[in-house]
Amino acid sequence: MAVRAVLEWLNSCSGCEIAILNIGEALIPLVSEHLDIVHAPILMDHKCLGQCGEGSEIEIPEADIGIVSGGVANTEHLEVLLAMREKCRLLIALGTCATHGGIPALMNGQGLGEGIKGVFATSGTDPCSVPDVGVPAALDRVYACDEKVRIDLFLPGCPPNPALIAEVLTAVAQGRDPVQPGKSVCDTCQVLREGKGAVSKVRRFLVNADYNAEEPVQRMRCLLEQGFMCMGPVTAAGCAAAGLPPSCIRVGVPCRGCFGPVRRDGNQMLDMMNALASNGIDFKSVVDRRSLLRFSGAHGLLRQIRTRPVRERG
Repeated sequence: MAVRAVLEWLNSCSGCEIAILNIGEALIPLVSEHLDIVHAPILMDHKCLGQCGEGSEIEIPEADIGIVSGGVANTEHLEVLLAMREKCRLLIALGTCATHGGIPALMNGQGLGEGIKGVFATSGTDPCSVPDVGVPAALDRVYACDEKVRIDLFLPGCPPNPALIAEVLTAVAQGRDPVQPGKSVCDTCQVLREGKGAVSKVRRFLVNADYNAEEPVQRMRCLLEQGFMCMGPVTAAGCAAAGLPPSCIRVGVPCRGCFGPVRRDGNQMLDMMNALASNGIDFKSVVDRRSLLRFSGAHGLLRQIRTRPVRERG
């Protein structure tokens, strides 16, 4: 018997929903045999506030499984998330925005209010201001979903791996524990390693890595050992397809950390600084340490820098 499922998106780009569609042909038996999707904005015309927006309260159908993508940045996001938690027996956070704040949480580094002003109220040819009519009020910062409600299962990724999404949904529908990666990107990487002490400083990725594109990427030397900031040691595995290297590494690009920390409560910035130091690399050569939290700035990790007022000399 198929279980009822609902999907909602919050502060997101719809990439996670597209990843669901990218399951491909396997999505057909998954939906026909295991899931009865009764609410999903990207798949069907069923709206939270009525088909014409006439409702006054968020209405989410009761379901066995709830899938929510995106972080929480305004009062509407929070209202939808609370309704999802109330109506869903099991709630899944899909994508790194939902699990760790994702790219939107970069705004936390300057303050959400100041960031919104920078986007909407930047002076141009015409007068402009922050929209305030019919727009939900912004929260003080961007939150991951588990900062506001209990989340039962986390499935990070920007976007998540379609094969992992299929595995998680099938497992939950069948009443078994899903098989998820529990290691780092480095643990699934197949490039050549020569050992520690190869470089002493981090290089910015402004030039191509040293490898022959005509050869298998497995013959490329570890990008971190080449001096590039590759976040594989502190990033959760999950992007690699079966039998292949991690997605970015496969095309000679350093891991950017989009699956979030290996440990769900980890701090990618601190962990990466420790990884560099343990390999004899000067962590001071990192141009912008806070950028290491580009995908995991929620949970209070990425904070606004308070600058002290400049005193005038008398």
